Amino acid sequence: MGNRAGRTEPPVSRVRTGRGSPGREGEAGPGYTGCGTYGRRRGDGMPAAGQGERRGGKGRKARSAGARVGHALVTVLLAAAVLVSAGAVGFLVLQIAGKNSLYSRADSSSLVMTLSGMAVELGDAVQDDGAEDWQEGDIRYNGIHYRYNADVLTFLFMGIDEMGEVKPAEDSMSGGQADAVFLLVLDPHEKEISVIGIPRDTMAEVEVYSREGVYQGKRKVQIALQHAYGDGGALSCERSMAAVSNLFYGLPIHGYCAVNMGAVPLLNDAVGGVSLKALETLDFGSYHMEAGEEIHLEGMQAYYYLHDRDTTSFNSAGRRLERQKQYLAAYAAAALEAVKADITFPITLYNTLSKYMVTDVTVDEVSFLAPQVSGYRFGGENMYVLSGSTIMGERFEEFHVDEEALYRLILEVFYEEVI
Repeated sequence: MGNRAGRTEPPVSRVRTGRGSPGREGEAGPGYTGCGTYGRRRGDGMPAAGQGERRGGKGRKARSAGARVGHALVTVLLAAAVLVSAGAVGFLVLQIAGKNSLYSRADSSSLVMTLSGMAVELGDAVQDDGAEDWQEGDIRYNGIHYRYNADVLTFLFMGIDEMGEVKPAEDSMSGGQADAVFLLVLDPHEKEISVIGIPRDTMAEVEVYSREGVYQGKRKVQIALQHAYGDGGALSCERSMAAVSNLFYGLPIHGYCAVNMGAVPLLNDAVGGVSLKALETLDFGSYHMEAGEEIHLEGMQAYYYLHDRDTTSFNSAGRRLERQKQYLAAYAAAALEAVKADITFPITLYNTLSKYMVTDVTVDEVSFLAPQVSGYRFGGENMYVLSGSTIMGERFEEFHVDEEALYRLILEVFYEEVI
């Protein structure tokens, strides 16, 4: 069979591949059909507001109209004050619960231990070198003293190659491939957001299963396939999160969000569309753009820009990742402005996308994150893509990570200098 630069097929021993294999790509899917309210959450945790009890006396003489209006006005104002106070307390409770829930999820010990081992291999210091504030797990790289930032929150975002709403996979190989894979990193110390793009063809340790769900072992294949080996829902996401964490040497990941690509028009139009400069000449049939052209993406135009590629062209997935990275920077800027204008925007978007989305981030966690993120910085300097090289494998393209470059990236994003 000749080499192909396009779609990756899943490797499975003793199992036939063909119809129903994980995901398909290349042509635009059916038209956009609308939104829904389906989602997978551990619990909403929304407090219910109680109702006050009205009391009245018997035998009172009729009061003047002015007195009655005044009394009614005071009653309404008091009731409003009580409701506002209750709402504020409820929101505060949600924030506290969300914060505790997020920080209790992940353990950084594996990452710190692995990076310390890599530091030794690279000739860096990992033991007390006389610094006054040296702690176990600290690293000195290029003369700079680094320590893991335990307050960083990291989330895995994936765009799944499916057009419709989320539904259970037909078998354990049909969960849909992750054509867009990103880590969103929130640093409360620097008050900034970083995004790390992970090429879909990144070669990584992936758990492989037969169609019947029988575990076949781990294989080093394209990381996009890990989501396919699951149920198309929470199980696929959990396995993908584990694969990405392992790729990053045990990086703690505090939550995931997988969105079917059919929801891109919803995401895009929720912020009024996204304006950018086309990175390459693209022809999507009824929609054409030239490299360098200023464009404003609306509806399905955003889907085409983020999803489609020429699978016959070498490294088309890499060029598409650059478009996705560019779009995310523009979208994030628009979304941050939307949050500043309306603090409930993330929850509104959460509910709008729910039928196309699988996430373990709950409403109370969103309530904690929204006001935090609204004050964070985000710019092009905070956008990263894994360094490495793309080669043609036996059948499909393979992206091989530069391990030392990944080590430096982790120090830059997830560690901080000790002054």
